[in-house]
Amino acid sequence: MTTSTDDTNTLAVPAHVTTPHTEATDVVDPIDEGDAFPVDGPAPDGLTTPEGLTTVASVGPSADPAPDAGAHTHVGGVTVPVTGGAPFLHPVGSADLADHPVPSGREEMWRFTPLRRLRGLHDDAPLTGDPLTATWSAPEGVHVAELSGDEARAARGRSGYLPTDRPAARAWHEAARTLLVQVPADAQVSGPVEVTLTGQAGGEATAGWTVIEVGNHAKADIVLIQQGSTTLTDVVEIVVGDGAQVTVAALGEWAADAVHLTHHHVRLGRDATIKHVALSFGSDLSRALTSVDYAGPGGDLEFLGLYFADTGQHLEHRLFVDHTAPHCKSNVLYKGALQGKGAHTVWIGDVLIRRTAEGTDTYEMNRNLLLTEGARADSVPNLEIETGEIVGAGHASATGRFDDEQLFYLLSRGIPSDVARRLVVRGFFGEVLQKIGVPSVVERASETIERELAVGGY
Repeated sequence: MTTSTDDTNTLAVPAHVTTPHTEATDVVDPIDEGDAFPVDGPAPDGLTTPEGLTTVASVGPSADPAPDAGAHTHVGGVTVPVTGGAPFLHPVGSADLADHPVPSGREEMWRFTPLRRLRGLHDDAPLTGDPLTATWSAPEGVHVAELSGDEARAARGRSGYLPTDRPAARAWHEAARTLLVQVPADAQVSGPVEVTLTGQAGGEATAGWTVIEVGNHAKADIVLIQQGSTTLTDVVEIVVGDGAQVTVAALGEWAADAVHLTHHHVRLGRDATIKHVALSFGSDLSRALTSVDYAGPGGDLEFLGLYFADTGQHLEHRLFVDHTAPHCKSNVLYKGALQGKGAHTVWIGDVLIRRTAEGTDTYEMNRNLLLTEGARADSVPNLEIETGEIVGAGHASATGRFDDEQLFYLLSRGIPSDVARRLVVRGFFGEVLQKIGVPSVVERASETIERELAVGGY
């Protein structure tokens, strides 16, 4: 069921959680995760909701229970007791492959993913293909290298990351190389560090690993461009030192037949700032997990995402913001457009505020624009709170089609229909593009959006 949420009351139900409307079960829930119930309230600006569904959750110190009330989850505005976080939303990490059984598709972490299209990346298919070809351009003082053998394996886990699913665990053991990007402490890098990973058509499935380390009080922009054809499972670790400021932008420009499973994990130092940008356009199927943990107080995180799904394409984004330290911030904004029969996007945003994370300020938003019939967007924001001593916390999501009033206004000014629709889509994505802050990334993303619109006849 397509979910729509915005600044009104909410009810969106995750599996295995008891609410007044359904009882928990270990097998089949009568209400699916992401189901929303009709409530009164306006749709978000620029969107209409065909199903008449709107939901939101926003809480602050006055809305939260007392600190000793125990852990609870805000899912669509409903407060639900939980114990130590929701394990079905963020499983425990382990490098032992035996701890990650082959998924069946009924698990909460996998139930939106079409396993039959993964070409065995989630199973035991050989990962014997050649590693992706890596090229890079780095300003003076930045170290980029490909490690192999024992060096490659020793570099993994520097962020404290351990695999949380089978594809990532396979990459941990089977990736032949580790790409290492290091920005020294106190460096003020003038231009972007640009790394391009290129896959080859017809190759066997493969695995990859990347480690990005930004030293204390350094400042840098790092761009990862992924292109070509591939069947790939990989992990990107990002270690941000105390007081550092970094932007990491990942551009998924894969060929139409590519399959990519990835996990980006950020460890954010004390008083450090990161802007992580995920741009997903190409591939037959792409599934990206992005997570963060805070190594000290004062961390400031911004997760930005932009995606455009075409006929038959599956683009999935899962986020986990783990607030473990006090006085940290997180802001999440993802926007996507869909066109064509069978175009499918999935966005799962989970924010966990642990008991130790007093003074947290967090907000997440996902919005989707359906350009044609036959496309589907699943959007599920989750907020888990274990302390009432926070600055604020909220989430929102909305899915809808073109706003007829906006189109009528443009058409009444003599603007042709195709141009009017193009302007609406540009405006929809503009909020994300303006926040990226790396001109070369904004330019590439804008050009790709124009090509996507041309595919749809706009």
